[in-house]
Amino acid sequence: MTSVPTKDVGILTDRLDDLLTRARREIDEGLLPSCQIALAKDGELVAFETYGDATNDTRYVIFSATKPFVASTVWQLITEGKLSVDQHVAEIVPEFGTNGKDVITLEHVMLHTSGFPTPIFHAPDWDNRDLRLEAFGSWGLDYEPGTRYWYHPTSAHWVLAELIERVEGRDFRDVVRERVVEPLRLPRFALGGSAATDGEFAELVLRGERMSPDELEAFIGLRELPLTEAADENLPNLNDPRMRATGIPGGGAVATAADLAIFYQALMHNPDGLWDETLLRDATGRVWNNLPDPLMRVPASRGLGVIIAGEDEKGFMRGFGRTNSPRAFGHNGAAGQIAWADPATGLSFGYVTNGIDRHMLRQGRRGVGLSSRAAICAEAT
Repeated sequence: MTSVPTKDVGILTDRLDDLLTRARREIDEGLLPSCQIALAKDGELVAFETYGDATNDTRYVIFSATKPFVASTVWQLITEGKLSVDQHVAEIVPEFGTNGKDVITLEHVMLHTSGFPTPIFHAPDWDNRDLRLEAFGSWGLDYEPGTRYWYHPTSAHWVLAELIERVEGRDFRDVVRERVVEPLRLPRFALGGSAATDGEFAELVLRGERMSPDELEAFIGLRELPLTEAADENLPNLNDPRMRATGIPGGGAVATAADLAIFYQALMHNPDGLWDETLLRDATGRVWNNLPDPLMRVPASRGLGVIIAGEDEKGFMRGFGRTNSPRAFGHNGAAGQIAWADPATGLSFGYVTNGIDRHMLRQGRRGVGLSSRAAICAEAT
């Protein structure tokens, strides 16, 4: 099914057809079990397709594409004066201020420069706040906060979740839902709770073979990937409904591709003034952190909770296409999930799949191919 916009928003149908054909390729070849793809412009969903063993009602784990939903909630709290970017986390969460972490600010946490990327919560502990606070106290530092960029797969966003709960006095999952998800009318998006376990869900499946050490070294300069919560073998853990019900703030939401495309339309157009316009543009349009990314070997190009394509023509190494403008911003997720907006064209894009392609280079090329095609679907203005 392809959505039909209620007005002409200037979509080039031949390029859209090319995009959809590319999305269908790995399904037809049997590599991926299913995928969804959505494109939006001017507040309108202009395409929404599902291929393979799923329907448009099927939801997918979006992994780290979850992070901007949490960040966008924090932006609101900053505007209201409940949080500030230069505020020390330990001022609000005293349990956190141990082992040198008392100097860490909210800005450090949101920019992945806070120095504690490696802590991993064990699954039974995720949904136990007392155990989380105990873990915060035990965490040490891998480097001096503010001096390096090192992607924090989940640890930083557990801290953001606690900050939200402290200043709002209620569960962070409820806050994200009430402040962002419900106002934007994203009925299929869920971060935790029974809403994340009900209805159609695309079970995660490992597919393909890993890159050889020689291939990996040629690609990123490492002969093996560091072991993190986002390792391919760990991702199918979210097939367990109890895991999804936890609502991991750095990577556990479920959604459709349409939810992602519409969310990013909202970040461009700010319907109903959900966010302070000045802060929104600064968070999504300014590079706050350009420290080197040690894995991808490019500058991080981080906004305040999102990734920005950047002026250096390396955006394709940050989750965008080769044809995205430098102003494009978004956040991809493990296993090839894609989500971005491009203010230069007004387009937003979402792609989700339940096929965990273990060949990192093939997965990356697929993402670049899809985003590159999506980014040129709008008529020139």
